[in-house]
Amino acid sequence: MKNLSKFLLVAACVTALAFSAGAFLKVNATSAEAPVSGQPVDLTYAAEKALPSVVHIKYVQNSKVKTVEVQEDPFGGFFSDPFGFFGNPGGGSQRRQVQTPKREATGSGVIISVDGYIVTNNHVVEGADELTVTLNDNREFSARIVGNDKTTDLALIKIDGKNLPAITIANSDDVKVGEWVLAVGNPLGLNNTVTAGIISAKARTLGANGVESFIQTDAAINAGNSGGALVNTRGELVGINAMLTSPTGSNIGYGFAIPTTIMNKVVDDIKTYGTVQRAMIGISGQDVKNYVDVQKEQGKEVDLGTMEGIYVGEVVENGAAEDAGIKKGDVIVAIDGQNVTKFGELQGVVAKKRPGDKVNITYLRDKRKHTATITLKNEQGNTKVVKNADLDVLGGNFREITKQQKEQLNISYGLEVTKVNNGALKEAGINRGFIIQKINDEPIKTIDQLQKAVKTASTSKTPVLYIEGIYPTGKKSYFAVPLSD
Repeated sequence: MKNLSKFLLVAACVTALAFSAGAFLKVNATSAEAPVSGQPVDLTYAAEKALPSVVHIKYVQNSKVKTVEVQEDPFGGFFSDPFGFFGNPGGGSQRRQVQTPKREATGSGVIISVDGYIVTNNHVVEGADELTVTLNDNREFSARIVGNDKTTDLALIKIDGKNLPAITIANSDDVKVGEWVLAVGNPLGLNNTVTAGIISAKARTLGANGVESFIQTDAAINAGNSGGALVNTRGELVGINAMLTSPTGSNIGYGFAIPTTIMNKVVDDIKTYGTVQRAMIGISGQDVKNYVDVQKEQGKEVDLGTMEGIYVGEVVENGAAEDAGIKKGDVIVAIDGQNVTKFGELQGVVAKKRPGDKVNITYLRDKRKHTATITLKNEQGNTKVVKNADLDVLGGNFREITKQQKEQLNISYGLEVTKVNNGALKEAGINRGFIIQKINDEPIKTIDQLQKAVKTASTSKTPVLYIEGIYPTGKKSYFAVPLSD
């Protein structure tokens, strides 16, 4: 479970994800009418309905051998100086292999389909070598990661099963502050735990993820609850529990869940495109009240014509907002006809869009109201679908270097290019025999690391591989390899 000790001011480019509304199940639960005085809320139906859909996830990262650099000790022997405090006192260094410890952790997940798709947090599964899912009835399954998204802290995993107890998904936009909810998960090693509380706030931003519009709840959320379900009184999913705020690391009253509107968009994009199609409005800014308060602290008087909305602090060059005429100092007060009073609300609305979608913005400039239609762009500054590139885009074959190559070239790792076909490598001038050692400053020791580097770069703002390496002659070379047109 992520732990955030205090709220941070969010000033990031608004990006997007998008949605799919879930179905509603009519049951004998709390009605929307005002409750009778003294009438308790019965949450037993919600707990019974949700518990079978929430799973326990065991994370394992196996022990690995890593090569580290150790400096020569001037008094004899070698010592590790990872921070470089001592420079190079002995004038020499040595590479040594160390064994990293095996890591294990646990979290929660929610079954969203009868054929075994499960949603959880990215931080629950990222970097795992093994994932074991245990159902409420104690059946165990091995799971694989279908896709993950660090920006929203969501991941989609899959187990091989049939007729699994999938949860009913509700539209999180419909939840109200003060509404009763349950948090279902596996906190602190206590499996199948249910806690109750209310919706404390909506559209919270904490500065933990790139895209945030959290549901805040006072239902107890602790370590191990990550990836579990936040459900309404009908047992329908309204959010994926993600983090808590606490100076101690345990619950003191407030937890935060990712709304299903964001979750559904991430899941749909991963299934359809292999990666999230994130739209960007192309601004950075902050809540008007926060901006005004900062100006007052500096002895400045500011009158923007409103105390609610988003103050535009920066407009991204050639971004969607600039194309539509938005300028620094404007105040966004509505999007698609919906009033926005804080940054999280703006992110929540844009989070239902994809690059190429249009949004109508209402903003104030010099206290006068204006409107603009903005065509949202992706992180690469266009409206195209962004897809994960595979190794095929490079047009080459690769293998890990041999012990003999390591000794001859005095290197400890690398991937040799054994064949060059038509593709990015050939266009960049990389020939057969070249040994790739680093891509975008990250060491490349295995085919899996090469694949990850290509995938990460292909969906980034600048889809380019900066490759460092060495030829069999000992000549070092550097190449920039674009991954898009």
